[in-house]
Amino acid sequence: MLLTVSEFIGRFHPVLVHLPIGILLIAAVFYVLSLREQYKALQQATSIALLLGMLSAVGSSISGYLLSISGDYEAEMVSTHKWMGFAVAAVAIVSYFFHTRKNNAVKWTIGLMTLLIFITGHSGGSITHGADYLTKSLSPSVEKKEHKPIANVQEAVLYNDVVQPILEEKCYSCHNAAKQKGKLRLDGPEWISKGGKQGEVVITGKADESELIKRLLLPKQHEDHMPPKEKPQLSEKEIALLHWWINSGLSFDKKVKDLAQTEKIKPALLSLQSISNETKEKPRLPEEPVDAADAATIKKLTDRGVVVLPVAQNSNYLMANFVTVQNLKEEDIKLLLLIKKQLVWLKLGNQPVNDAMLATIAQCKTITRLDLNQTKITDKGIVHLQQLPNLQTLNLVGTAVTANGLLQLKSNKQLQAVYIYQSAVDKKEYAALKTAFPETIIDTGGYSVPTLASDTTVFTKPQ
Repeated sequence: MLLTVSEFIGRFHPVLVHLPIGILLIAAVFYVLSLREQYKALQQATSIALLLGMLSAVGSSISGYLLSISGDYEAEMVSTHKWMGFAVAAVAIVSYFFHTRKNNAVKWTIGLMTLLIFITGHSGGSITHGADYLTKSLSPSVEKKEHKPIANVQEAVLYNDVVQPILEEKCYSCHNAAKQKGKLRLDGPEWISKGGKQGEVVITGKADESELIKRLLLPKQHEDHMPPKEKPQLSEKEIALLHWWINSGLSFDKKVKDLAQTEKIKPALLSLQSISNETKEKPRLPEEPVDAADAATIKKLTDRGVVVLPVAQNSNYLMANFVTVQNLKEEDIKLLLLIKKQLVWLKLGNQPVNDAMLATIAQCKTITRLDLNQTKITDKGIVHLQQLPNLQTLNLVGTAVTANGLLQLKSNKQLQAVYIYQSAVDKKEYAALKTAFPETIIDTGGYSVPTLASDTTVFTKPQ
């Protein structure tokens, strides 16, 4: 996209605007000091500073005016800032000529100029960062807005509860009532439908042809990529949700359950859901000190492929992970008894663990976190876990455990979270489990994995 000459010059305003602010304020300081006998030599420096500040203020005003006519900002706020900027430049010119002619009125014009600089600077900051940018940090009651998980995503209104939070977090900073880059606002249904300077940005039922999606999918280094590369980027999941919203009819009032959901979008929707919004304690380590495990014992486990690591620095408590163990046998599980006093976290996911092995595991009374996802355990084996008084989190994802088996753990008072996604627990029994375990998170699926800066985040267009 080619810029006109006026747009090109206007974009220099954020660079130029800082020059008159700094130079004219220095001129004001020099003038005040020059009123004292020992600093009279600063009078010439004051004239030079006023001259440079005057010229830079004029240049800044011109570039600011050209930027204002682009239509990217809210007209009323821009108008105030524009006229204040012109006033600074005009008073700076008057101050310069008064000072060079030793007119006593210069003290009043320099005072007015200083006041106008602060007013103009504040109005400019309000345009860029919002009207409350200066005061919100001073108020202890104002906190960064957090988007709460959705209790039941199927009952959520797609636009209000799913789409709008994404736009608010990633798009509003450049496309709102005060700042409208490309004459585009995204802070309301009517503005989204209206589009921007280049026309409509969303086409109902045609996400791949919608400018909004096209801009999101451009390479990050492309000048038209949105959001700008220096701003927080949308995740793959967020782009997929916007893509689905547009293809589903661009609804602003329908609930999620009322729209057709592809297999690809279901996990993204589930990841927005939380069974409980309550803050639970993180799994705790036992408070009692414990002796370090015998080195020879640790070697027996590691030789078998078990990863054994301390759970914290300077701690003798251990985590055992069977992820690299081949051909798991009962004898391998019995090795855990050698470190049963130190073992607090045990990961057995995707291993052929059976009910008999759980009887051995139950002898490790200090276990607080147990991962049994995708194992062969059933309700018969779950009963053994009643013997783990410190058990706090239990992963039963992809197992044959039913609600009846899980109810056997009602006596485990330390239990904080149980994960039962894709287990044999019937969805109709979720409510009963929540009632039976009022202090425990019963997680039925929809895990959200945060994206780190080091992750590869190449997005493939949804089909």
